[in-house]
Amino acid sequence: MVFLIFLLFALNYKFIDNAIINFLEESEKGIVERVIDGDTIVVNNDTHVRLLGINTPEKGEKYYNEAKNFLGNLTLNKTVKLEYIGDKYDKYGRTLAYILLDEKNINSEIVKNGFANLYIYDKDKYTSDLKRAWSECLMKNTNLCEKSDDECAKCVELKELDVKSQRVILYNNCSFECNLNGWTMKDEGRKKFVFNDLILKSNKQISIIVGNKTNTDDVLYWHDEEYVWTSSGDTLFLRDEEGKLVMWRTY
Repeated sequence: MVFLIFLLFALNYKFIDNAIINFLEESEKGIVERVIDGDTIVVNNDTHVRLLGINTPEKGEKYYNEAKNFLGNLTLNKTVKLEYIGDKYDKYGRTLAYILLDEKNINSEIVKNGFANLYIYDKDKYTSDLKRAWSECLMKNTNLCEKSDDECAKCVELKELDVKSQRVILYNNCSFECNLNGWTMKDEGRKKFVFNDLILKSNKQISIIVGNKTNTDDVLYWHDEEYVWTSSGDTLFLRDEEGKLVMWRTY
C-alpha cells in the first residue's frame, strides 16, 4: 500500500506541482479588445492594463505609432495571459501586468525590438528577461536603441549623477564645442528635459539640477519637477536632436 501511494504521488508529482504553481500565481486570461498605445491595452470589458517593466514613447514622440502598431499586431483580438506581480494597480487605476501569449513575454518583445525602454520599480522574475531584451536591442542598434552618429556623441560624458542633490553633470571632453540644442535627457518614466540653445564648450561642463531657480552659464534647472532620479534605482537616457541614443546609465 505504501509503495502504491508513493508510485501514485511520483507519477502525479508534476501535475500536483503545476497545480500548486497555478493556484499561487495571480493571473487570468483575457481578450485584447483595444490597444491604447505601446504599453497600454484594454481587455475584458474595458479593463485598462498597463504593461509592467517597460515605458514606450508618448503621443507625438518618435516611435509612438510604431510601438502601438507593434503591440497591436502581436495581441489585438487575441486571448492573452495577464500575470500580476507586486502592486496590481497604478495611481491611475490601471491594472499592472505582464502579458504572455503562447509562452512569449510580450513586454520583453517590445523592448527587444526597440519600442520601449526599461521601467523597473522592483525586481521580479521577469527583470532579467527585460534586461536581456534591452541588451539584444542595443546589439541590433534598432529604433530606440539606435546609437547617435552625431560627432558630439563621443564627446559628451556623464561626469556625475547625484540622486541626493538631484544633479547631473555632463562634460565635453573634445577639443571643439558641441551644440546640444534639441538634445533630451530623461529617466525611465515620463520625465524629460530638453536642451535649448546650449553650446557646451570644449573641456567644460554643465550641471542640470531639479528645481525652479534661474539658469546660469554653468547650471540649468529642470523646472516643474519635485524630483527625477529615484533613490531605489533609475536610468538616465541622453539622446541627440534626432532622438538617437547618445548614452544610458543605470544605477
